[in-house]
Amino acid sequence: MLNIEQLRYGSDNFAYITWGKTQAMAIDGGAWKEILSFLKNNNLSLEFVTNTHSHYDHTPGNDHLLKATHAIFFNSATLPDNHKIMIDGETILVYRTPGHTDDSVCFHIGNCLITGDTLFNGTIGNCFSGNQKNFYLSIKRLMALPDETIIYAGHDYISDSLAFAKHLEPNNKNIERFSSAYDADHAYSTMAEERKINPYLRFNEEPIINLLKANHLPCATEWERWESLMSIE
Repeated sequence: MLNIEQLRYGSDNFAYITWGKTQAMAIDGGAWKEILSFLKNNNLSLEFVTNTHSHYDHTPGNDHLLKATHAIFFNSATLPDNHKIMIDGETILVYRTPGHTDDSVCFHIGNCLITGDTLFNGTIGNCFSGNQKNFYLSIKRLMALPDETIIYAGHDYISDSLAFAKHLEPNNKNIERFSSAYDADHAYSTMAEERKINPYLRFNEEPIINLLKANHLPCATEWERWESLMSIE
């Protein structure tokens, strides 16, 4: 079984280190000083360095980590879908999830999913790739994961995300429940919670469909609901 440590850097970015008995991998390792300290304190060898996507705010630790260790760099743009990365005999599964960027990937580790800027806690990323269909298919893929899947995102946008979700669904009591349990020292959600609070996973739910109808937006098909929801500001 692999472990995961979440490390905050900058104003709201998260870096992650996953490790087994002796080996580790850094994902979006902007907190590179903390990662190197963690490796030393736990007698771990950094085998791999990678990113959920190539945006500059996720990559500033790469060169520092690679210079200080013998780790191999995995470029998210060239990681194949369903590629298996092995750490101490345990599997990390790569999902290609284009949408936020063309090179966006998620890492499935046990019952945890490191999602970068594809899926946040309570919202999703901006579609900087310009390909809404790819983003829709990526989110649909993640929605198929089990309820107990833990979502570790690339940023702590929880406060703003929940405020917008509340704006769209003012009567959704689940949003307030999730907000009251938020812990800045360990920011995460489960897929079950996302299905209850995240409007971008709720495009087939009656409250969201009614919202689209009230805004005179197309909602006859799932794809129309997705496109319409993405257009609301």
